[in-house]
Amino acid sequence: MPLGPARGEGVPPGPGRSGGAPPGTGTGTRTHAPAAPPVPPPHPRLRSRATDRRTPGGAPRRLAGLFARLTGAGPRPPEGGSTTAHDLAVRHRLLLTLSALLTLSLFVSYQGVHADANPLRTSSAPSVLSLDTALYALGQARQDAGAPAPTSDFQKQISVAAQSLSAAAADDDLGGPAGRQALQTIAGLITVYAVKVQQSQLQPDGSVLREAYLSYATSILTEKGSGIQDRLRALQRQQRAAVHRQTSFGPLLWLAWSVTLLLALALGAALLETQLFLRYRFRRRYNRRLLAALALLTAGFAAAVLFTAWTQQGMTDTRHLLDRPLPGRLIPDAGRDTASYLAHTGFRAAAAVWILIGGVLLMALAETGLRRHIDDYRFRPR
Repeated sequence: MPLGPARGEGVPPGPGRSGGAPPGTGTGTRTHAPAAPPVPPPHPRLRSRATDRRTPGGAPRRLAGLFARLTGAGPRPPEGGSTTAHDLAVRHRLLLTLSALLTLSLFVSYQGVHADANPLRTSSAPSVLSLDTALYALGQARQDAGAPAPTSDFQKQISVAAQSLSAAAADDDLGGPAGRQALQTIAGLITVYAVKVQQSQLQPDGSVLREAYLSYATSILTEKGSGIQDRLRALQRQQRAAVHRQTSFGPLLWLAWSVTLLLALALGAALLETQLFLRYRFRRRYNRRLLAALALLTAGFAAAVLFTAWTQQGMTDTRHLLDRPLPGRLIPDAGRDTASYLAHTGFRAAAAVWILIGGVLLMALAETGLRRHIDDYRFRPR
């Protein structure tokens, strides 16, 4: 009994069988297309790197968004879009902002040191030396007051004391109105002291009247609290306090210079990063304006720090020199030393205006260094 259809019956011809051929195969000769080689799957490490380039992680994306909002560059373009215009805008605004902040901070910090150098050189330090001279001259005059007859040495010391007070009075900041009033009182007391000493010297040696005049003159000079010498020492303490105030490098100055240093480092890093960004994005090896801005930043900041260090060292040496009473023979030497310590401080203080000029030039270099690339992309800030 047959188990299936007979050969050739009930089986439709189809491909792969001898009974028929598909249309378009010519005379029945079969051709086989070569099989494509299998494509190996990408290595997991390569696949992860490609994914990282396409889709940044959450933290970098959040940081970039915050950075763009702080600089006012607007939102970052969506995935797949060009980010060049956005990146240029972020760097452009960052450079201008850091340049402006650094200029302001450096100017304030520089002025915090150099603004007191010229008053110290022209008024405070000479006033301390003048008061020292007056005290020394009055001490010498007291020794000559007991002479039996008027002497030229006494008159000379009184003249020196009076001239020293006049030199100290030339400082308008000497204790304010109270200090000027105190100087006028001291000058009047010195005149009374000299008259009483001269009256005592005109009296016979050993007379009661001579001793009375001399005792009264001595009390005018040495009486505790209200005498000439105590009044001069009180003014001298005030002037030494002013010298300490002008020469101190306190916490506020340390904070200001620390902020200035951080801003200078941040601006330098931003300039270098922008130069590298332009080099890799636009295949330009150097951006001359950005490199000029970096050179100006380095040279200007170094010069400001150097000038400040020189001035502060001179002011510190002056404070140490004036911090103690000076013998009469050392006062002229102290005046010469003070002048040498504070030499050229006026020139260095006047250099503060160049900080503002340099800041404007720094911003101009940063602007022109990026403007051409920004205009090429026709980016308009929102």
